[in-house]
Amino acid sequence: SSSPCSGIQGDDNLQSMIVGTVMRKIKSRTWKKQRYFKLQEDCMTIWYKSKKAGNAHSTFSVNDVETVREGHQSEVLLSIADEFPPDRCFTLVFRGRRGNLDLVADSADEAQSWIKGMKKLIENLENMGESEKLDQWICEWFKKADKNNDGRMNFPEIRVLLKMMNVDMNEHHAHRLFMTADKSQTGTLEDDEFVLFYKMLTQREDVLRVFQDYSGDGQKLSLRDLEEFLRDEQLEEVDGVQQLAMELIQRYEPSDTAKMLKAMSIDGFLMYLASAEGSIFHPRQQSLYQDMTQPLNHYFISSSHNTYLMEDQLRGHSSVEGYIRALKRGCRCVEVDCWDGPNGEPIVYHGHTFTSKILFKDVVIALRNYAFKVSEYPVILSTENHCGVEQQRVMAQHLNTILGDKLLKSTLDGKIPVSFPSPEELKGKILLKGKKIGGLEESLNGPVEPEDSLTGEVSDEDEFIQFNSRSFPQKSKQRLSKELSDCVVYCKSVHFSSFKHSRIHSKFYEISSFTESKARKHLREAGAEFVHHNARQLTRVYPSGLRTDSSNFNPQEMWNTGTQIVALNFQTAGVEMDLNDGLFSQNGRCGYVLKPDFMRMSERSFDPEVPINREGYRPLSLCIQVISGQQLPKVNIKESSVVDPFVRVEIHGVPLDQAKQETRYIDNNGFNPVWYDTLRFTIHAPELALVRFVVEDYDKASRNDFVGQYSLPFSCIQQGYRHIHLLSKDGTSIPPASLFVHVRITNLV
Repeated sequence: SSSPCSGIQGDDNLQSMIVGTVMRKIKSRTWKKQRYFKLQEDCMTIWYKSKKAGNAHSTFSVNDVETVREGHQSEVLLSIADEFPPDRCFTLVFRGRRGNLDLVADSADEAQSWIKGMKKLIENLENMGESEKLDQWICEWFKKADKNNDGRMNFPEIRVLLKMMNVDMNEHHAHRLFMTADKSQTGTLEDDEFVLFYKMLTQREDVLRVFQDYSGDGQKLSLRDLEEFLRDEQLEEVDGVQQLAMELIQRYEPSDTAKMLKAMSIDGFLMYLASAEGSIFHPRQQSLYQDMTQPLNHYFISSSHNTYLMEDQLRGHSSVEGYIRALKRGCRCVEVDCWDGPNGEPIVYHGHTFTSKILFKDVVIALRNYAFKVSEYPVILSTENHCGVEQQRVMAQHLNTILGDKLLKSTLDGKIPVSFPSPEELKGKILLKGKKIGGLEESLNGPVEPEDSLTGEVSDEDEFIQFNSRSFPQKSKQRLSKELSDCVVYCKSVHFSSFKHSRIHSKFYEISSFTESKARKHLREAGAEFVHHNARQLTRVYPSGLRTDSSNFNPQEMWNTGTQIVALNFQTAGVEMDLNDGLFSQNGRCGYVLKPDFMRMSERSFDPEVPINREGYRPLSLCIQVISGQQLPKVNIKESSVVDPFVRVEIHGVPLDQAKQETRYIDNNGFNPVWYDTLRFTIHAPELALVRFVVEDYDKASRNDFVGQYSLPFSCIQQGYRHIHLLSKDGTSIPPASLFVHVRITNLV
């Protein structure tokens, strides 16, 4: 296992980072300022300040950096490309929704030192085991609280630290622990003594209780004890349980003596419960486990709305970063709004608003570079086209020259198909969704009559019409260029008349888009028909044009109808994106999730409003005991405040399953609150349900503050004693914050 400083001695790059470098921080063509950057001795923190004496410094953790891009690989650096050569430029990309840091070094060598050094540090962190991560986290706290930097902590400093860590502990108890840890009896704790203090502080009574229930002698779990625990509590498969017990001891038991005895100590037991295997999400379902050879419309597809916007819909900043971020989160359907731009180049922005504009060409380049970084499965480029025929030709040209054979130009076998190809067959392909002259049949059988190009509107969203119908004339019939039309194969945008009309007349490759309100109307009036329609065709649902703040609707409602492309504002954090991340966190995060079989069969009927009527209906009971929380992050920055946490468990699914229940709140303890509260739910359509755990800070006077959350598909839950590793508002991890729960799922009938 490694530490953040692994291999630092012989590494010239890291050595020169520790010495420090002056680089330019770039925010725009006009904002370019010199800053002094250096790596701290912990190999974990980058420190920087302006060269003027007396100015405050800033820091960020290497943990927060997702990746390093070399050269002119961000909009800001591209905008100054004429000033600074690419070999001096690089970009640090942060996790979550934090902006990039664009830097220019004085020489190519200095840039390389930082690029290689940062990559090495990120790699070191990725290779760290759980226990090193914990020790490292403890040391970070130690440094924060060691106010006079002498590498020791006296009792007053420890008291301040406990507050910072969200612990409100009585003085007497804290002092007793302090005395015990102060082995050298100097009245201060050095770092290894502090680690001991921290471990005593975090002793897990709740885990000890379970351990002693199963331990024959109260000291260790013998192989047989552990097997019994895995079989009876964790409900692991009976025939593999002995093998599993052996593996867990090998993997998680720190004591060699225990290993020789084929036994597990409390430390090993805790390590196992805190690992991926002890987490609530079944590791097998985190990897790619579904059949990827079904027709494309049999999958839910992770989809983004107005992908180019980074914030709201009226004045927001448009950016190619929007596409990069969405694609990196596993999104497989992105959207462009295209308008005629200057110099014959089509531009992308939110029409009739003050959002900034970017080039269509740059979006296509980003697609080429990032479409298949996290998933090999196809990406759908959904176009809202407001361009005239001339610039439509330019769009077609860009798609063809930039994407090359990544762009799907014809049906897979050149024959006229009767249903969609599968994600497996479309790997590595980008599919254009837009208007098309005529159908697939004609384009395969020969040329299309040119007068056809006069019919059909080019764009099918009615967003800005609802927005302010007085100020814009209704869209005129606009001509479609044959070149752009030819780029559309399996996703021809059409207007929707009715489910009956589609059933009789529509081709499988015709796709309609609904605003959320239209979709709700259909699902209330004809739920089962909606599900049937989606068993044969694709449907896209997008947020109402009235959501100018880029807020989202609840995607669950739309997934309940089998709608594949539920487009959300990826840039807006909240429960809706939590659910989207939850659904798509399974199946290797590839952006495709197979729909339940009763939504794929044309001969089966399923109405989300009445799940009881479906063939094969088997309701389940879900019982969750919320036992405890660990190291919940502080919400309030005020030194004195400590969290009063409670947990809410929410079920999102068919209307009958929508439910939420809460534990009581614990006064003043975010560090190791203990609840032992049991919450019970009945689930009528388990295949569609998602479970969301939310921790909030109770406040009787005002709104509760959000502390952390975790969402996952009901079908991916592991039963028994499990940890839930909480995520921030942005969906990024906040180690080591967790919940400890016990889960049981039983048949109701």
